[in-house]
Amino acid sequence: MIRYITIFLLAVVGTIVIDQNIKMLFVNGGYYLEGSCINLELHYNTGVAFSMFAFLGGYLKWIQLALIIAIIIFVIYDGYLKKYAFAIGLIVGGAISNLYDRFIHEGVVDYVAWHCGFNFAVFNYADVMIDLGVAIIIILSIYENRFQKES
Repeated sequence: MIRYITIFLLAVVGTIVIDQNIKMLFVNGGYYLEGSCINLELHYNTGVAFSMFAFLGGYLKWIQLALIIAIIIFVIYDGYLKKYAFAIGLIVGGAISNLYDRFIHEGVVDYVAWHCGFNFAVFNYADVMIDLGVAIIIILSIYENRFQKES
């Protein structure tokens, strides 16, 4: 179990450190780059994905904190940490990093603005790691189910 906790914690800490350092480039330095499909520019999101639930204001960070704690308890209690330690670490690390922004900056620091053909939500490294963690869990689950059916 120590091995899984170590993998989980390394993924969490690594995701937070990388994400927060990238965000500091934008917050402290005013970094900006305009591209043909993607702009790198500072935005603050007071909601969640696509600015949903922004109307919750300061309560949103406390709701998210409770959800993150509940998810961590659930994955440890139900044994998912043994199966998906790295992926869950990416998800929790991204969630904690974005939550940290809510407490420090009053909104999540986003900086990747997609505008190629259509305007997409502005996002950050933590968001990508959350999506990657979910994708890894889905792929591993599919392969696990296929393997069990073949056995």
